[in-house]
Amino acid sequence: MVPYPETLSDQTVRMVVRTSVGGPRFRLEFSNAAGGPAVTFGAVHAALRGKESAIVTGTDRVVTFGGRRDLTLFPGAKAVSDPIDMPVPALAEVAVSIYLPQSTPVNTVHSLGLNPAYIAAGNVAGADQLDAPQLARSYFWLAGVSVATSRRDGGTIVAFGDSITDGYATTPGAHASWPDLLAARLQANPRTRGWSVVNTGISGNRILKAGAGDAAVARFDEDVLARPGVRWVLLLEGINDINMSIIPGVPDSEDVTADQIIAGLEQIVERAHLHGIKVAGGTIMATKGLPFYSAEGEAMRQAINRWIRTSGRFDAVIDFDAATRDPADPLRLRPDFDPGDHVHPNDAANRAMADAIDLGMFK
Repeated sequence: MVPYPETLSDQTVRMVVRTSVGGPRFRLEFSNAAGGPAVTFGAVHAALRGKESAIVTGTDRVVTFGGRRDLTLFPGAKAVSDPIDMPVPALAEVAVSIYLPQSTPVNTVHSLGLNPAYIAAGNVAGADQLDAPQLARSYFWLAGVSVATSRRDGGTIVAFGDSITDGYATTPGAHASWPDLLAARLQANPRTRGWSVVNTGISGNRILKAGAGDAAVARFDEDVLARPGVRWVLLLEGINDINMSIIPGVPDSEDVTADQIIAGLEQIVERAHLHGIKVAGGTIMATKGLPFYSAEGEAMRQAINRWIRTSGRFDAVIDFDAATRDPADPLRLRPDFDPGDHVHPNDAANRAMADAIDLGMFK
């Protein structure tokens, strides 16, 4: 298995995405935001996923763009498909297959794909089963899935964060990140089934400075405001800003203060409110045990969490810290929640995080 190859040529990539809500049709969104050469898809197909790389027979649909079966994404460009007339259930796995007819550098990619991607030779985008595919675990140029729904009692919830939101330490293929588990909770409650969850977590992301993706304050418009129907943002960011300020050997130019992090969070709240979107602030979770853990970093975390809990700037507060810390040593993750790296929550911890969210917020 590889995260992703450097180049694709005369190959099909089949990716697996999970819906949140169900509906009679959906659209796919693609992006070449990272730039580089133009990217041409010779064919795009969508279907319900079967087992492994297989699709459910009879569900394959040809995806078009303004009636065309091919698509060229120029550097920085984004595209949305025509509506795909295929009913999809809530919490369903959809297989999205793209065919790359010519040698194409893989530049725009979400490297942490917790669902598998399958790479096969030739144009087999519409095949029921891929023959001897190479297994990868990333998303290639696929930026989103928008499901049409007739429900009027919901909206879109954006989980906006870093690797903890991305699901870094969760079991691949288990849909065990806290946004996934929140989506399942919403679907289990008849009063909240109209709410969808979009996960825009990026591993390594920071609030104030670029690195692993654009900084949160820079990507907010694209990853939140550009999404259809957004009514809530669940914001959990800041630990990477803290860590990059205290890790020995990191240039001083990467340092930020707690006050600067708070100011960045406040700007995100203000910009959301300008668009009528509510924001729930998530407290930053415990990290004692990290090799570079320090009193300075802990003081920053405590100051930021104090502001999140008491400032009144948020429409709601989700105390992820309280839900996951060790009662015997509150500066650490609970031992049964710690996969061993002392910062990323495991499956059980993500369950506790999802359970800490009051569904009564979503009215």
